[in-house]
Amino acid sequence: MIFLAPLALFGLLTLPLVWWLLRATPPAPRVQRFPAVALLRALRPHQTDAVRSPLWLLLVRLAAVACLVLGLAQPVLPGDRLPSAGHGPLLLVMDDGLFAASDWSRRIATVQGLVDDADHAGRNILFFRTAPAADGHAVQPPAPRSAAAIRQELDSMRPAPWRTDRTAAAHALATLPHTNGSVLYLADGVASGGDEDFARALRVFGPVQEIRFPDASVLTLAPAAERTGTQMARLLALPLPAPRSLSVRVHAQDGGTLAVLPLVLPAGARQMDVPVTLPTAVRNRIDQISLAGQSSAATTLLFDEGDRLRPVGLMTSGAADTPLIGPLFYLRRALAPTADLHEGTPATLLAQPLSVIIAPDGTLANPAIRQKVKDWVKNGGTLIRFAGPALAGAQHGTEPDGSSTPGAPAGEDIDTSDNHPASAPSADPTSDLLPVALLDGSRQLGGTMTWGAPQKLAAFDATSPFHGLEIPADVTISRQVLASPVADLAAHSWARLTDGTPLVTHAALGKGDIILFHVSSTADWSNLPLSGLFVSMLQRLTDHANGVTIPADDTLLAPVLTLDGDGVLGPPPPAARGLKASDFAHTPVSPAHPPGLYGPRAARRALNASSQMTTLAAAAPVGTLTSPAGRRPDTALAPVLLCLAAALLLLDGLLVLAMRAGFSLPGMARQSPEKTSRKSSLRGSGKQGLSLLVACTLTLPALASAQTATTTTTTTQAQAQAQAQAPVQSPDVAGPTAAPAGPVSGTPAPPSPSASSPRPVPGAALETRLAYVITGHDEIDTVSRQGLQGLSDYTNARTSAMLGHPDGVRPGQDDLSYYPLLYWPITPDAAPTPAMTAALTAFMAHGGIVLIDTQGQDSGNQSDGSGPYAGDAPGTRSALRRVTAGLPIPPLMTMTDHHLLAHTFYMLHDFPGRYAEQPVWVAREGEAENDDVSPVIIGSADWAHAWAVDENGNTPFAVLPDGADQRQLAYRFGVNTIIYALTGNYKADQVHVPMLLKRLGE
Repeated sequence: MIFLAPLALFGLLTLPLVWWLLRATPPAPRVQRFPAVALLRALRPHQTDAVRSPLWLLLVRLAAVACLVLGLAQPVLPGDRLPSAGHGPLLLVMDDGLFAASDWSRRIATVQGLVDDADHAGRNILFFRTAPAADGHAVQPPAPRSAAAIRQELDSMRPAPWRTDRTAAAHALATLPHTNGSVLYLADGVASGGDEDFARALRVFGPVQEIRFPDASVLTLAPAAERTGTQMARLLALPLPAPRSLSVRVHAQDGGTLAVLPLVLPAGARQMDVPVTLPTAVRNRIDQISLAGQSSAATTLLFDEGDRLRPVGLMTSGAADTPLIGPLFYLRRALAPTADLHEGTPATLLAQPLSVIIAPDGTLANPAIRQKVKDWVKNGGTLIRFAGPALAGAQHGTEPDGSSTPGAPAGEDIDTSDNHPASAPSADPTSDLLPVALLDGSRQLGGTMTWGAPQKLAAFDATSPFHGLEIPADVTISRQVLASPVADLAAHSWARLTDGTPLVTHAALGKGDIILFHVSSTADWSNLPLSGLFVSMLQRLTDHANGVTIPADDTLLAPVLTLDGDGVLGPPPPAARGLKASDFAHTPVSPAHPPGLYGPRAARRALNASSQMTTLAAAAPVGTLTSPAGRRPDTALAPVLLCLAAALLLLDGLLVLAMRAGFSLPGMARQSPEKTSRKSSLRGSGKQGLSLLVACTLTLPALASAQTATTTTTTTQAQAQAQAQAPVQSPDVAGPTAAPAGPVSGTPAPPSPSASSPRPVPGAALETRLAYVITGHDEIDTVSRQGLQGLSDYTNARTSAMLGHPDGVRPGQDDLSYYPLLYWPITPDAAPTPAMTAALTAFMAHGGIVLIDTQGQDSGNQSDGSGPYAGDAPGTRSALRRVTAGLPIPPLMTMTDHHLLAHTFYMLHDFPGRYAEQPVWVAREGEAENDDVSPVIIGSADWAHAWAVDENGNTPFAVLPDGADQRQLAYRFGVNTIIYALTGNYKADQVHVPMLLKRLGE
């Protein structure tokens, strides 16, 4: 057994101290006779306490502390380790490329075990990965690192979606100093370039021990060597002596599974074709193919728009097609790998949903058929025609006077036919399904009776769909039909000969296109059908007809979605760069060009991890081959010991509870009641000390989790505090009437019928609240509640005061001593009672402030209509006199901006509410008691309507005449009033600070 934290074993030295603390007894107390205590001798105790802990309980506690200390020392039982040579530095090398993904979890577990073994042996560890980093930085030589740092890196490692670069790894390892160390190499077993240099660099460092997983399955899916209707991929593998059963999953573009195909790889096989037999409509939905249970970039094959089978119709004339010389022979062979071919007569093809129809020479001789095909092209179809003897023999461009249109180049033969009747000229060549007007006959080059030589193809224009295709030097044209030389002939030409004559022309007709090859589809007029250029040109035309433009030139395609090491598509990494369209065929995957999809959707190209792989070969062993199958990992005993310590401490607590409940347990010595108080004090101290020791010890291994627990506890407490402060949770039952959600009810809450139950604490005693006098008018009471609620929220947001929701009160019935400010809206029917007057008098005498608001002017007592506008409040003048008749109202004056109330918080010059320019009456300075604080504020500005905020947070009442600015001043006056009620003449004292300092100096 070894200990990862041996210093923690010093905690065992505390066991004698624990024994002494638990077994210690206090000194005998001094006996003092007190006559009054003699009455207690007759009492019989309900339970007796032990003089000291029994031995078995003491042993339980000591065992708990010992298990705790041993668990913190992190004991480990060593397992069966892999033999490693040397005792110096350990170079741990790991292949983390795409071929390591199949058994990645076992590789990580093996490396972690090797790191633990080296850490226990006290060896320096150099960890090195052979795959290039995802950030694109060059491979750096390894440096000694701590085992903890390597474990942290292993926990976050994932396989790379590209192969290992052993050449760069060899250069990095060559810079390491020569030491007496050893090498452990976890290889993927696949050969690559630079293996010899890499092996030489490892052997220079020290003896090499290579670890391979014998049952590892190294597989990859590569594009099919020859695309046919069913062969969509090739399976490459390192040969194994036994056959392997695999499953191929075919995925759609939306991520769904189209099919699961079983596959059996024979024993010793290195590769095999993967047939996918699906209908064409389903096949065109394939987005990727993967191996079930082999999640990696190597076993995921992506498809782009170029891999779809476009439906193409080949028009026949009804006669049998002769091999090698038939008009459809070369077309069929060129289009079969990349298109879904449909052969038939024009009527048969037009009845099918096709986007492209290819018409060889002689298939459109019937005018009725031409008209039907013309209607089909106008609806969006693409017609590709080929020239031949029939088209060359027809008379094109005959003038009305019978003269033919010149245009044959000098020194060349024009093969004309006189056995065809002349047809009427056509101003629009598309009426004859031709993109351009043609000259009669054909142009023959390179014959025995001609002056010219066979022509080669000129480079394709940038506007041509053939742009970027490489033109073979051996492709020549010996015969062609000539286009009539018109002004816009260049705009209709997609391919030309070196002498400038068109080879492929096009023209739009309705929503579709007409394309004409000026040569035949056989090898009679040219060797173009025998070349690969012919295949590429037809594929470009079918893609063009389907709205797909896949570039093959130097167009830079940016990465859109890339594969990670687990074969999952995601956003490209930061180091990913765009790739030229012409470089996809020979660019291996790397951090700069990870496998994935590049370019916009209409021109998307797929770069697969296996694009450059033709076969897989097993790598030669670098050192002594070793299998990790016999290794048994170390067994950590710390969790067991810590759990045992927790269980013993829990058992100790249960036993103590049982003893306190009166259960008689063996080994417990009893004591007399006289000594109970003496022993309880020491027992409490001993238990507190043991609890403190246990708590401190348990804190050490749980330090990290304690921070999370503290955060969670703080959040929970904050939520509980917020719920306790919520108005709807207020325990205000027997106190003043709480503000209801709807109209204010005038009936107070009835007292509890149980006289023995404790009276609940009023909500206003727990938090500062404002109050308003309930008038019995639901509309006025609702506005009072909403107004004080809006003012409370405004004050909470802008001052340090924290106000709760307002309460509706009835003076004389409810206790007013909890409230600093009472808002009293005056109604015409207000009639105070003696109890109400007495309660208000006591409230004002003890520092409370009453804000009386008539909510408008009594128009019946105004002499004229001059002055500022205010709402009509008839009867409020006489009502104001009635309610204030019995109150101790001091002499009043009109408040100005010099009054203390005008600058308790905001500096104000006006004090508007819903109405502006209304006078505000306060106690005359020097006439009020309570430190010259006015106990009453009287006005008619209707402040509650200006402060009111409804349940939706809106201000439902308009303020006149200044709108929002006036409402802002009304809120500020309310804040000044609240601060005035809470702080009194505090601001007045600040004004006289210079005089106070002068007096203190005297």
